[in-house]
Amino acid sequence: MPELPDIAVYIEALRRRVVGEPVVDVRLNTPFLLRSVEPPISELVNRRVREVRRLGKRILFGLDNDLYVVIHLMIAGRLHWKSKGLKVNKSDLAAFGFTSGTLTLTEAGSTRRASIHVVRGEASLDPFRRGGLEVLEVSLEEFAARLRSESHTVKRSLTDPRLFSGIGNAYSDEILHRARMSPVKLTGRLSDEEVSRLFDATRETLVEWTDRLRAQAGEAFPEKVTAFRPEMAVHGRFGLPCPVCATPIQRIRYASNETNYCARCQTEGRLLADRALSRLLKQDWPKSIDEL
Repeated sequence: MPELPDIAVYIEALRRRVVGEPVVDVRLNTPFLLRSVEPPISELVNRRVREVRRLGKRILFGLDNDLYVVIHLMIAGRLHWKSKGLKVNKSDLAAFGFTSGTLTLTEAGSTRRASIHVVRGEASLDPFRRGGLEVLEVSLEEFAARLRSESHTVKRSLTDPRLFSGIGNAYSDEILHRARMSPVKLTGRLSDEEVSRLFDATRETLVEWTDRLRAQAGEAFPEKVTAFRPEMAVHGRFGLPCPVCATPIQRIRYASNETNYCARCQTEGRLLADRALSRLLKQDWPKSIDEL
């Protein structure tokens, strides 16, 4: 799922292309993408885009006549920019035409989770506001208070949109590796020093990756938006060497997600139990990276 760094770079590219431009036409190739009824999406035509901004992991377009378009890409949704004259394909689930080009939305796989809402008025955006703190805009004290407001694993807290905005599975792995912290450590047991270290790691990781993705895209529209990048320290790198200590990266699988971590750097050499595999192996499950 595109997270804060990816969404930030998307928004910068969109601002350069569509702010001040009128919507020329709107096309939907699937009715399931649009999750709202009133106002109708056809009302966007001939309305000028006033702003593009981030709302958590959502992309928000503000248009004339107090109209807003809220796009949530979920896991597999991606945006693409086609210069004027390029054809819109059948794989494009939605297309927003402008005088200079067309913004399209695609979604890999057969499961349709991405969504578009068209609403009117600033107050109508309240249901999309999850309440998470913007980590790059708050103090250490505010971060600590929010982190300790509920007792969860630190991984779960970082990715909870009610607590923190824009952080998901991929960058939380990177943050925790940089902070040298176990993903399953409980927030209620964190010392002040650990909270401070996590705060710094969160800000540094998000800023560093936003700058890196911005530099990679340049003036072009970001097309290679993915949660798996070779430059990452741990996320998506199961079995590969940790860039700090060369120990093979480990993982915890759950549902359709997994957490990646370095046992040497983050858990003092302890292996965290994989729910499926550890239950299968029971007493044969290795307890440390050395035993593994």
